[in-house]
Amino acid sequence: MAAHSAGPARRGTIYVVGNVNVDLILGVLDRWPRIGTETVLPHSELRAGGQAGNAGLALAALGARHRVVANIGADTLGRWLLEAFPESGADWTRSSAATTITVGIVHPGGERTFLTTVGHLAEFAPRHVFDQLPERCAPGDIVLLCGVFLSPLLVTGGRELLELLRGRGFALALDTGWPNAGWASLRTTVESWLPFIDHVLLNELETTALAGTDNLNAAATWLCERLQPGASLVVKCGPDGAQAWSGAEHLSCPAPAVQVVDTIGAGDVFNACYLHGVVCGRDLRTVLQQAVQAASVAISTSPRRYVVGRE
Repeated sequence: MAAHSAGPARRGTIYVVGNVNVDLILGVLDRWPRIGTETVLPHSELRAGGQAGNAGLALAALGARHRVVANIGADTLGRWLLEAFPESGADWTRSSAATTITVGIVHPGGERTFLTTVGHLAEFAPRHVFDQLPERCAPGDIVLLCGVFLSPLLVTGGRELLELLRGRGFALALDTGWPNAGWASLRTTVESWLPFIDHVLLNELETTALAGTDNLNAAATWLCERLQPGASLVVKCGPDGAQAWSGAEHLSCPAPAVQVVDTIGAGDVFNACYLHGVVCGRDLRTVLQQAVQAASVAISTSPRRYVVGRE
C-alpha cells in the first residue's frame, strides 16, 4: 500500500447537476385574483435561481469547492445568468431554446407557488453532464443531482446516468424536487435510483409522496430499506427543522424561530451547507444542525445571507 503524503487532506468538490434558470419573485399575494384583472404587488426580485443555481450560489458564499453543471439558453437572459456563475458557466452547454423562467409567487406566511416555462431545461441531457465532469473523481467528490423533473431527458436516462457516475467513483446526492404531474408515474423510476444514492435530500411532502404514505416515519423506513448500507436520508421539515436517518441512527434538529422574508430556495441552501459539511468530514449531527441554521439565516435576510459553515 502506498504511503500517504503529509499535509492537509484535499476536500472534495461538490458538483451540482441540474436546473439553472431565471427566477422572478413576486409577492406578497394573499389570494388569487380574478381572471382578467390586474393586481399590484409590493415586492419583486429578478435573480439567478433554479435548484442547482440556488445551491451553487450558496456554495460559493460558503467558500466550498464546487462546480455547477448545467445548460443555458442562447439568449439575453442566458447571457445574464452566466454572469452569476463565472467559475462554472464557461463549460455549460448552449441550448437553442429560450431560457427557462420561474415565476415564484410568495403568499402570507412564506408559502409559495411556482410557474415555470419549459425553455432550455427540456434539452439538458446526460451527455451534457458527462461532458462537464472529470472522467474520474478525486477523493471526496460528490455529485448532487437536483431539479431533475424539469429536464425529462435526465429522468429517462437517470438510472444510466447514476450508474456511470458511480462507475467514475463519485458519491451521489439526490434532491428530485416536486414532479409537475405528481408521483404516480415516477415513483418506480425514482425508486430504482435509490440504491445508487449516498445522500437523499427531500422535503417532508416529497418524502411521504414518494413512499406513498402520509406517515413520515413509515416513509423514512420505506426509503431507507431501498438505500445502500451507510447511506443517509435527510428530510427537510420547514419551520420544524430537519430529520435524518442513517443506519440505526435517527436525528432531529429543530429550526430557530425567525422572521421569514423569502423561503424560495431554502431547501437548496440547506443542501449546499449539508454537503459542504460532508466534504469537510463533519458528523451527521453537526452537518444537520449547520444546514438548518444556514437555511434559517437565508430565509430571514434580504439581501440573502449565508453565514454558517464557511471556512
